[in-house]
Amino acid sequence: MPNPCVSSSSMGWPHSPPKPSASCLHHWSFWLAPPPGFDHIDMAECINRGITVSGAGDAFSEDVAHSAVALLIDVVRRVSEADRFVRSGLWSLKGDYPFGSKIGGKRVGIVGLGRIGSEVAKRLMAFGCSIAYNSRKKKPSVPYPYFANVYDLATNSDVLVVCCALTSATHHIISREVMKALGKEGVLINVGRGALVDEKELFQFLTRGEIGGAGLDVFENEPDVPRELFTLDNVVLSPHKAVLTPESLESVFQLVLANLKAFFSNKPLMSVVHQE
Repeated sequence: MPNPCVSSSSMGWPHSPPKPSASCLHHWSFWLAPPPGFDHIDMAECINRGITVSGAGDAFSEDVAHSAVALLIDVVRRVSEADRFVRSGLWSLKGDYPFGSKIGGKRVGIVGLGRIGSEVAKRLMAFGCSIAYNSRKKKPSVPYPYFANVYDLATNSDVLVVCCALTSATHHIISREVMKALGKEGVLINVGRGALVDEKELFQFLTRGEIGGAGLDVFENEPDVPRELFTLDNVVLSPHKAVLTPESLESVFQLVLANLKAFFSNKPLMSVVHQE
């Protein structure tokens, strides 16, 4: 019988493992890939070899969405920055701390309106934000305005939340031009993959005051984070942990077990990934 494969990143994410060789894929029938994102999987080769890929489904969606909203609140309301101000004793020396800004009323552009992006939209709607999005294609059932390219989305947004998949087409999708379109008061939140954002350009925009702030859970060369970001008060950093809570881990482990049982019982797999 062909073998199933539980991706090695299931026990060591968020850092993705190398892609397996074609000779290794020859022995597989399906691939369980519990971590969110499929940039470590050669989907085309899996299709060629008839290998079914099963992902995490909705196991991580809510927790990542909560982290995205938390990063946005932190940046906009200057929570971490104010915490450092108080802990350093500057409140008694310098007086009141500068204002943060209101979340409600912000125009939020979501790059990638999949499971996670939809959960982000749902939560920010409750804050009184207006939502627009960019995806590979327009979603007929979605009521939010659609922009066919990220530049136009950024032009019409106060905040960009990036949660799309990393592919050759989306590498550095948040480019210099997109950041410029987002503007001086704009905020960038990235809970997708680090390479979706041109980090070198982002640092320049942040230091020159050409973008308002950023909340980053992911980086291009993890776990090596550009040290230049450490000096900036308008950046909130997180070590790629948006997906990880005890509850989400339990959910994904149960999903893996259910898929293994289905595989060995010749039943349909759950959360199958379909290449678009």
